[in-house]
Amino acid sequence: MLSTNLDHVTSTEDYNALIKSKSKVAICCGRMGPMCIPVYGAFDALKSKYPEVGFYDMEFDSRTAAETILRLPQVKGFNGLPFTIYYRDGEVVAATSSIQTKAQIKEILDSKLS
Repeated sequence: MLSTNLDHVTSTEDYNALIKSKSKVAICCGRMGPMCIPVYGAFDALKSKYPEVGFYDMEFDSRTAAETILRLPQVKGFNGLPFTIYYRDGEVVAATSSIQTKAQIKEILDSKLS
């Protein structure tokens, strides 16, 4: 399990239930590495500013969970971790890879999940 202040998605079942039950979701799928930790921190900082969005992490090396993200057509060709996926009403509305700043994440939240 990742050492973050975010709620964790640990299985395919968790993922499927989450996507079905919440209308706005952001999942950061990664490791505790230098490109991922800033994204987890930005998610944590933005949680209070976007209470309608569920912010989650998912361990990239846990194939039972990450496989759901890795199969998405939106991540084909992604090379850098983390993979960050944004959902609205169960549909992927944005996907990014590699490090993202809080400002970049906020821009996606404002344009795709507001």
